[in-house]
Amino acid sequence: MKIKIFVAVLALSGLTLLCPGCKKYLELKSDSKLLVPGKLNEIQGVLDDVGQMNNQRSPSYGEACAGDFFIPEIGSLNQLVRDIYVWKKVDYRFPNDWSAGYLPIYNSNLCLELLDKVPRDSKNSLDWDNVRGSALFFRSYYFYLLTAQFGLGYDASSSENDPGIVLRLSSDFNVPSVRSSVGACLRQAIKDLSEASELLPENPLVLTRPSKAAAYAQLSRIYLYMRDYEKSLIYADKCLKIKSALMDFNGDSDISGIGLNVPFRKFNKEIVFYSEMANGFSLQAPSTARIDTMLHASFGVNDLRRAIYFRPSGKYQQFKGSYSASASLLFTGLATDEVYLNRSECRAWTGDIGGAMADLNLLLKKRWKGTVIYDPVTAVDKAGALAGIRAERRKELLMRGLRWGDLKRYNREGLGIRLERTISGVSYFLEPNASFYALPLPTDIIEIAGIPQN
Repeated sequence: MKIKIFVAVLALSGLTLLCPGCKKYLELKSDSKLLVPGKLNEIQGVLDDVGQMNNQRSPSYGEACAGDFFIPEIGSLNQLVRDIYVWKKVDYRFPNDWSAGYLPIYNSNLCLELLDKVPRDSKNSLDWDNVRGSALFFRSYYFYLLTAQFGLGYDASSSENDPGIVLRLSSDFNVPSVRSSVGACLRQAIKDLSEASELLPENPLVLTRPSKAAAYAQLSRIYLYMRDYEKSLIYADKCLKIKSALMDFNGDSDISGIGLNVPFRKFNKEIVFYSEMANGFSLQAPSTARIDTMLHASFGVNDLRRAIYFRPSGKYQQFKGSYSASASLLFTGLATDEVYLNRSECRAWTGDIGGAMADLNLLLKKRWKGTVIYDPVTAVDKAGALAGIRAERRKELLMRGLRWGDLKRYNREGLGIRLERTISGVSYFLEPNASFYALPLPTDIIEIAGIPQN
């Protein structure tokens, strides 16, 4: 008999529910058909609900601001969209990235609390460990993504004071919401992942479930963001020892077709963990956004990504290279191409220039037209290696929600990247390390939870 599992539909700050009709919803009498999950398989079922845990849950505001695309007719759109486009603070409310990300956090906390009531024994130990490890992974995953969007870039000298997000470690709505520091948020994300990595299987049953490989990949991503290149390298290497497959763009079975609008098969061999970007303000939607012309021009004529990632749209180019196998949804999960790029950059930082170039060329050769001899990328020093790796990182991981965090990291390192957008001939700029890199929180969260705005 199927059991209807009751899970909170909307959890914003963990303080209250915000949606039209929520008051009426809360006043409804309880329905005996709605059961709180109590058995191990039922708790696992909450975590397996991809609509609540994976699909369109990753934040999108940062991608809308990151500068890899432009909107040709932005001047004809409404004022709110135009303000967002040029990095002005706006009054925005539910639904938003905050609500999208805190729902899986809420569900993770609920599952951890329910699991505490299920004894672990020799018969259920593997399933019990998978549930706990998965809940910790999901909580950490969205803690990090939200911190990387709503907090300033990590700096060891200031991140204990820089405001991060609300660390919800309980499903209890009565616990007050308080913003923790960026440093505390990232430590909690690492703590959760470290435990999860000890509990999860090396590879998941399905790619919407977490795994040991995914935990290592996410740890590598977080440590890279924190500019701890030695630790990021360690975890990238651990991930690639479990899963290292790359698609060959010359005709891999996971590629539907170079000329198709949906070129990749869903759950292709590079994916370590699957998640999707929320719609947000929709500026970054492939149907709206046009790829920066200089960025598109940086893809060489023998680079197969030029044909697989883009299709013409009038005078410009539209992105179609998402691993979501959708013309409209953007993949934000973990994949081996990202992990190779993490390891390549970290090897360059730690002085292993040969190893860095080996990783980069291993990836790029898989993207190169097979009928043309591939000319390996070379570098004579760390600066040259990093420049090449970062250029390819931007190209390979386009529209995955990673560029905003990379910009923060690069500017903390002194690269001084200044973003520019134009409306009706007027140029607007986002300066390096500007306070706007900690994106404004939703207005309704500020009003109800009483937490400070960025």
